[in-house]
Formats: sequence, structure tokens, C-alpha cells
Amino acid sequence: MGEERFNRFMEAFNEDAPVSIRLNPSKVSHAVGEKVPWCKEGFYLSGRPQFTFDPLFHAGCYYVQEAASMFVTHVLRSVTEGRFFCDIADDVTKEPSLCYTSLCYTLDLCAAPGGKSTAIRTVLPEGSTLVSNEPIPTRAQILLENITKWGWPDCIVTNNYPRDFRKAKARFDIILCDVPCSGEGMFRKDPATISEWSLQNVEKCWRLQREIVADAWECLNPGGLLIYSTCTYNTKENEENVRWILDTYEAEALDIPVDPSWNITGSLLPGFDVPVYRFIPGITRSEGLFLAVLRKSGEWKEVRGKRNDLRQLQGLSILSPLTSNLSPLNIDLPYSEALKYLRGEALVLPADAPRGIITVTYKGIPLGPVKNIGNRAKNLYPKPWRIKTTHLPTEEVKIIDIQ
Repeated sequence: MGEERFNRFMEAFNEDAPVSIRLNPSKVSHAVGEKVPWCKEGFYLSGRPQFTFDPLFHAGCYYVQEAASMFVTHVLRSVTEGRFFCDIADDVTKEPSLCYTSLCYTLDLCAAPGGKSTAIRTVLPEGSTLVSNEPIPTRAQILLENITKWGWPDCIVTNNYPRDFRKAKARFDIILCDVPCSGEGMFRKDPATISEWSLQNVEKCWRLQREIVADAWECLNPGGLLIYSTCTYNTKENEENVRWILDTYEAEALDIPVDPSWNITGSLLPGFDVPVYRFIPGITRSEGLFLAVLRKSGEWKEVRGKRNDLRQLQGLSILSPLTSNLSPLNIDLPYSEALKYLRGEALVLPADAPRGIITVTYKGIPLGPVKNIGNRAKNLYPKPWRIKTTHLPTEEVKIIDIQ
């Protein structure tokens, strides 16, 4: 980092890590707090509230996400909203071959718990498909929960290794490789990661990262984008891997326009000056993140109409094509009853409530289904999602406003 950057980084350990959330624009439009400058849905909070006791959190109205990770929304907006050449190219008459304006078929290859996936789906062009993948089964279930709660259409959750997509000959326009790493960017947020760090783990990680990228590159359409990211600082897992990609494959690194006030750090590898983006605590208001955007050679073609259906490909494990099956009949619950529902308790609904499957809501936002049998309503909220604590707050936890 150099002495000055490193000193600022170390001083950040005397400060609390910033707390931030990202709103779900399909459900809510406003939060009270300072905006995250590179993500219009992102807000910094003044402290860390008890998110567990906010029904709107469970309803997918917002996602608790570290601010640097929200940068992926800025990256995708730069290449999907037709602004890429308009902002940074000298020749604005050039054919906008880097503007992915319609029906992007996108893969988040290492997606759990789902923060970047929910961010990606929010900004992809209408009609696009997002495949969110997680190799570890237990983490894949958490991913499925978060994607389901987010509630956007055209999302599929899968449980496969990167090589499985290559073997199945799946093809995508955009692939996010948020690869497993040595986790240096978590040092302030989770001090236990410091004791788990070792040079041996760095060596193990950079080799695994290249294996993942090699599989992903085979699945990328000509002209497609590979977004490579880690939550670590060292150049071995970051710049050196980006240089390896550029040297090994026919690729170019894209220069994404950023505001200097964001204090994003560029390349730290001497002699390597391609555009990369590093978030360092104490310099940028965030935790650690490294990101680079790489374009595969060839012409990207906008495809209209039905895209390839993953279910037709052999060897892929698909957990669920996510669709909404909530009943149009609904009853709004007060705060205390909403928490009881989220704990899995049976509810007593008003006497005039219709029998059968009903959707219970909180402030008009769906929480999930119940089966009303008259004297009580059987709770159908999925057991793995339920609040485990027995101590519920007496006052409402309010983090965002429903407009």
C-alpha cells in the first residue's frame, strides 16, 4: 500500500466499521441516512440496529451489505445504460458495442449469501436472466432464501462447481467471479480472520482463483464481461491475477468512470497500470474490496427472444426457478404479530378472514403464507428462515420508511 496508505488503513481499526443497507426498489424507495455515492439504492446508517427484529428486513425490502460491494451496481449501470462511451470515449459517434442494453444473461458464480446477486438483478436490463450459483450446499440454501425474499423475476439459483458450467457448455454475457480469497478486507469487520490468515492460504487462494476464472472464461460469450473481485488487498490475488488473465486470454480491461471524491485506489503493482478498483478502509468509506472488469474479445451481439434454458443443459443442479406463488388474499399484521409469524407461531386472524391460504403482510409488504382454518391460522413460513430468538423487543424496530 505504501507507508501513507498503510498508516491510514491502520488508523481505521480505531473506528467502527460503517453500516450500510441497499434498498429493494421494487418494494421501497427511501431510507433515512447518508447515501452511498456509487450506489443510488445504498444508504449508510448511524449505527447497527437489530435487523433481526425488523419484519421489512425479512420481507426483502432491503439488504444489509457492505458499501464497497455495492460498487458492482455502478459497474453494471456503466455498461448497461448506454453511458459507457458517452461518459469516457472521445468519439461519441462510435458504435456502442460495450453497451449491454438488452436481455443480458448473467452468472454470479460464487454468489452466497446473495448480496452481489440481489444488487446485480436490480440493475440488469428488463428481460434479463440472472443465474446465482453457490458450490457449497448449505450456503446455496441461504442464497436461495435471500434471492427468494428479494422477489425479482427471471432469477435461478444453482448449486454447482464452476467446472460444471463449462462441461454443460452454458454461455453468458456477463459473469461475476467474486472468488474465494484470503479475506484481508475482513480484518476490521471480523478480527478472527486475522488469525486465520497465512502466506500458505494466499498461495492456495490465487491458484484456486485462476482455476475458477479458467472455467468461467469458457462460458463467456464473445464480447462478454468478466467481473473479477476479491475482498483482499494483496497484489498476488488481485493485480497479478488480472495480469495473468490479460496475458493468457484475448481480453481487455475496461476503464469504468468513477468520481475522484470516492477515493478508490488504483493498481498497486509496479509497472501494471490497467484500470482496477481497490477499496481500502481509512481511505474509502467501506471495508476492503478489489474489482476489475475484463472484456472478452469478439463482438457482443444483442439477442432478442428466448435465451438458453439452463434446465435443458445436462449435469447442472438447479435448486429452483424462483417464482412467486403467494395468494392474492392478504391480511396486514401489526408489529408484534408479524414477529410471531416470523418465529413460526400460529396466528389468530380476524373472524371475518377468508378460509384457506392467505398471504400475511406487514405495512403492505408480503411476509409469507398461512393456512386459515378458522380458529387459528397454520404458519407456513419456511422453518429454516424463522427467527430463533425467544426474546422479542417491546418497541418496533424501524430502519426504513414505507412510502
